[in-house]
Amino acid sequence: MDNLLDLSDRLYLDVLDFAHSTPHWFQLLAEVWTELGLLLFGALFLAGWWRSRTGSSQAMALALLAPLATAFGYVVSEGLKSLIDEERPCRAVVGAPAALVDCPAYGDWSFPSNHSAIAGAAAIALALSWRGIVWLTVPMAMAILMAFSRVFVGVHYPHDVTAGLILGGLVAFLVMRAARRPVTSLVETARSSRSAAVVWCAGRGPATPAHASARPGRRSRARHGAY
Repeated sequence: MDNLLDLSDRLYLDVLDFAHSTPHWFQLLAEVWTELGLLLFGALFLAGWWRSRTGSSQAMALALLAPLATAFGYVVSEGLKSLIDEERPCRAVVGAPAALVDCPAYGDWSFPSNHSAIAGAAAIALALSWRGIVWLTVPMAMAILMAFSRVFVGVHYPHDVTAGLILGGLVAFLVMRAARRPVTSLVETARSSRSAAVVWCAGRGPATPAHASARPGRRSRARHGAY
């Protein structure tokens, strides 16, 4: 365990040394990305909900669960952080260069990284609820980039962000799987509601072709009427 922590310390120093060697505009971009990435995930949640309004009840249920599962990922991460009083590397690592951003106040512990937990949870939740967007959330590594940026700006160890990604992703996966059926039932109930506002939020589901609304029994009687 000590060897792993020593390795994390060395990686932290290497990343921070690299950060200080990059142009100022790149450092500023990393600082902005640590927060902007969260907003981008929020925008993707909204887009997923909007497109699911004309989808199946299960698709809408997963779209609604995505931000909820992400929130659960954050809550579990924050709870674990309150139990493990790991000091921030920007104060604990001797001889480390100055962090690119202000070191969080004492008591705002380091392990695990909440930003990374949120990013990992959001990536998994979006991948499960919007299969066509996997190319954005996974191959482009939004979550990994956000986690790396937390080390880059100097406020987390590599093991903090790794644990955050795994923890958030696992919690989101379990929440999505456990709540899919009951939330699908709630969506079906909402879509049959008499409230226009509720139906608008839940969506009306897939459009039904006009010819599909004809009663098959009536066509069947017409065919057999001559006998």
